[in-house]
Amino acid sequence: MRVVVTGAAGQLGQDVLKELSRKNHEAFGADRTQLDITNESNVQAYINDVKPDVILHCAAYTNVDAGEENEDIAYQVNAVGTENLAKAAKQVGAKVLCVSTDYVFDGTGSEPYEVDAPTKPLGAYGRTKLAGEQLLQENLEQFFIVRTAWVFGVHGNNFVKTMLRLGEERGVVGVVHDQVGSPTYTVDLAKFMVELMETNKYGIYHATNSGVCSWYEFAVEIFKQAGLNVKVNPLTTEQFPRPAARPKYSVLSKKKIEEQGLTPLRDWKAALSAYLEESGR
Repeated sequence: MRVVVTGAAGQLGQDVLKELSRKNHEAFGADRTQLDITNESNVQAYINDVKPDVILHCAAYTNVDAGEENEDIAYQVNAVGTENLAKAAKQVGAKVLCVSTDYVFDGTGSEPYEVDAPTKPLGAYGRTKLAGEQLLQENLEQFFIVRTAWVFGVHGNNFVKTMLRLGEERGVVGVVHDQVGSPTYTVDLAKFMVELMETNKYGIYHATNSGVCSWYEFAVEIFKQAGLNVKVNPLTTEQFPRPAARPKYSVLSKKKIEEQGLTPLRDWKAALSAYLEESGR
C-alpha cells in the first residue's frame, strides 16, 4: 500500500516508517517542511500528487502546558490540520488513521475508558485533539482513530529519558503518584497502527501497552530495569503544579482490539525492557 505518514520526524512517526518498511509498504514520510497540514492547498497538492491508499496521521501539537497559552495554534494543527487531511483523503479515496489521546477524557473515572465513553477534555490540548477527531468523522467514512497515552520511544523526548537523566544527575527524583495510566512504547503502537490500517475495521480504538501504573511506579520500574540506585519520592499532583490540568485516571480499555481480532500490545514492563535495550542501556 502507498502510505503517507505525517509527523514523520517525530517520536512515533519514525517508528511508524520503520514498521511500514518492515511490512513492505511504500511509505512517504512527510514532516512540516514537506507538508504544512494547516495549509489546505498545500495538503490538497501533496495528497493529490502522492495518491496514497492510507494516511497515518502522527503530526500533532503536543506541548500540553504551552497549549494553554497557544490554543489557537494547537487548534490549527490538531483540528484544522486533521480536517484538511480528511478532505484531501476523500478526494483520492484514501483512508485515514489519526492518533489521538487520553486527554479527551477528564480522568475522573475509576474504570478503564471504553471507546464510546463520554469525552470531557480538561485543557486546550485535549479540546483541540477532540475537535480533530470530530472533524475527521464529519468529513470521512473510512477512518480510524487510535487514542493512546504516556508515549515513549527512542526518537523523542519522553518521561523515560527525563527520569534516566535526572536520576543520573541527582540520585533522587520526585514523581506524582496520584495520576494513573498505561505507558505506550512507540514500536508497539506503530505495529498496531500498521496492522489496523491493513484492515477495514474502521472506528475508534484505544491502544496502550497492557497493565496499569502511576507515574511514580513507572519511575521506580525505570530505575530498577536500568540498574540505577535512585530514590523516588512520591508527590501529589498539588505538590507538582503545571499550567495544564492532567487527567488523574488515564486508563484506556483495549477491549475493542480483542473484539476485532487484532493483536494486543504487550505488558508495559516488557515494553520498557525492549525500549532500554533499543536505546543501548
